[in-house]
Amino acid sequence: MASFVDQVTLHLRAGHGGNGCVSVKREKFKPLAGPDGGNGGNGGDIVLVSDVQTTTLLNYHRSPHRRSEHGQPGQGDHKAGTSGAEMILLVPVGTVVKDAEGNEILDMNEHGMRYVAAAGGMGGLGNAALASTKRKAPGFALLGTLGFEGDVRLELKVVADVAFVGYPSAGKSSLVAAMSAAKPKIADYPFTTLHPNLGVVESGETRYTVADVPGLIEGASEGKGLGLEFLRHVERCSALLHVLDCGTLDPGRDPLSDLDIILGELAAYPVPEGQVPLLDRPQFIALNKTDVPEGKELADLVRPDLEARGYRVFEVSAVSRAGLRELSFALAELVEADRVEKAKEIAKPRIVIRPRAVNEVDFVIKVEGGSFGNVYRVIGAKPERWVQQTDFTNDEAVGFLADRLAKLGVETELFKSGAVPGSTVMIGPEGGVVFDWEPTVASAAELVASPRGTDPRLEEGRRLTSKTRRANYLERMDAKTAARAELDRERAGGVWNDDEGFAVDHDSADRDAADRDSTDARD
Repeated sequence: MASFVDQVTLHLRAGHGGNGCVSVKREKFKPLAGPDGGNGGNGGDIVLVSDVQTTTLLNYHRSPHRRSEHGQPGQGDHKAGTSGAEMILLVPVGTVVKDAEGNEILDMNEHGMRYVAAAGGMGGLGNAALASTKRKAPGFALLGTLGFEGDVRLELKVVADVAFVGYPSAGKSSLVAAMSAAKPKIADYPFTTLHPNLGVVESGETRYTVADVPGLIEGASEGKGLGLEFLRHVERCSALLHVLDCGTLDPGRDPLSDLDIILGELAAYPVPEGQVPLLDRPQFIALNKTDVPEGKELADLVRPDLEARGYRVFEVSAVSRAGLRELSFALAELVEADRVEKAKEIAKPRIVIRPRAVNEVDFVIKVEGGSFGNVYRVIGAKPERWVQQTDFTNDEAVGFLADRLAKLGVETELFKSGAVPGSTVMIGPEGGVVFDWEPTVASAAELVASPRGTDPRLEEGRRLTSKTRRANYLERMDAKTAARAELDRERAGGVWNDDEGFAVDHDSADRDAADRDSTDARD
């Protein structure tokens, strides 16, 4: 089972926003006192926070699926829905946040940094918030929008001042254990260290962190061994300590050849833009295992050659602790000098306020060809959010959406793009809302006299033509004439007579017949 994880993919699902409420206040002597529907609550965000007490991503490796709470819907009497709780995910300092494609988003290299990895949905407005002087009693409310749903990749790069690099079994973990209170795994076989080990060293008034990087071999920068998997942990170190094994029994190996191979692998590893290359950073040499007679002799033999190359060399032993004090203070001086230089380079952060550009557009229209003609796709944050907020089962809400789109200028751009009445328009990416576009002829929805919850602009064919009205009039006249004729037949047959209180207005029948004849003549 894994005990250290430095790469993980999180599957995040932020909470959705709650729907707004449609309600009308009713109380004694005021059956319709006005809209009082509350707003829906916002969905909970998922936030990454860097923490020095967190050292691994193991917890997220075991449970990568994270979901925050949804916002609650609004209620009557102006009661707003409860917003979803924010979910905090603690990550180690040095975690790099990337998107699903691997593009770097943020480097969380300081304690307390916050990043909203998945934003919760917005709560919908209730009909009380939508009311105005012209729309006094809205019969609709806005729906809550969906929260972010997707993947985020986390990559841990250990933050340490000094990195111990070297061949497997060179004694790096033993040095970390001897110089600090860390207790890494130590054994007499190669690749004992499967993950970086951190240790805190105190030398005088200086405290610094050392990292034991897993053993490197020839070809590590190309993926051999474990080097490529953990070489990124060296990126953040200020200095390198080459731990050379002077007590090795492998034929064909010696400290000088080991150093050349390690330097080649470090030179082949690309560091991120803006960082100092690995070989340009301060480097010390630690000739380890000098407690062995053969190791002491070999250290004395190769030390002049290493010093001739410009390295500062220390003969140490993790077993007898010989030379560790001198090495510890030398590293402390190096770290302290590096911190002073970095403090000079750090400038006070500037607050940059960038106002919105005058010519910045809220949406774009893409014309896409199709089997049955062009499809006009509207892409933009506002139109897509408005579509999510619209209840398409409510005609008044659809009319409100049409007014918002027209006010934003969508119809004007559709005309410029070549759209005509009846063209297919889609709002949003694949899977968006598709409809047959009809230009808006009325002004605002609040000016349309219609019952709440309806919009007469959606009722096609409601306006009758002259021909239809004439046919309806003639049908009514024929029905009235037939009814009078039936009454005459019943009176003539003795079913009833005028003495029983019923009478026939022959003058009215004559006038209706004359009207019918004049209408036929006009046709």
